[in-house]
Amino acid sequence: MDKNKLKVKDLVTIGVFAVIYFVLMFGIGMMGMIPILFLVYPTVLGIVAGTVVMLFMAKVQKPWALFIFGMISPLVMFAAGHSYVVPLLSLIVMIIAELIRKAGAYNSFKYNMFSYAIFSTWICSSMMQMLLAKEVYIKHAMMMGKDYVDVLERLITYPNMALVALGAFLGGIIGAYLGKALLKKHFEKAGIV
Repeated sequence: MDKNKLKVKDLVTIGVFAVIYFVLMFGIGMMGMIPILFLVYPTVLGIVAGTVVMLFMAKVQKPWALFIFGMISPLVMFAAGHSYVVPLLSLIVMIIAELIRKAGAYNSFKYNMFSYAIFSTWICSSMMQMLLAKEVYIKHAMMMGKDYVDVLERLITYPNMALVALGAFLGGIIGAYLGKALLKKHFEKAGIV
């Protein structure tokens, strides 16, 4: 049997970590109740979730594990009423993150860090809906009220989204280093230097 193939145990691990990540994402996402904080949400998520995702990468060092893990939250969001923008942009991000991780043979901290930094930008897709699928997004966001949506319409612009994506990327780098520091013994055991 090929040791690089995902086994049932790996899929269970992916599921467990995906639930933990989704709970973190949802909890941190509450800061978006204040519209201006919605723009820093991806950065904060990248920092806070770094420990969880880096531990996941240390535990499952196999092809497509990060891709599957990373696509669960966008697909749940799509099922909950978000537009096609979320899974489509996330698909692109997760393929890039997976390829970076593969280039580092799944056990290089440097490659895993850059992979996670790219991974962290997927959450920007939830805001990109305002630009790429405005009607669907406004309908979804209207539960927060018209004033909230009006503020988001002014805040979510292409230049601001470039800064938000950069913030998510930098948050991912910080989160990866924080995760490495907090999980040093797990990284050593998994052979990640």
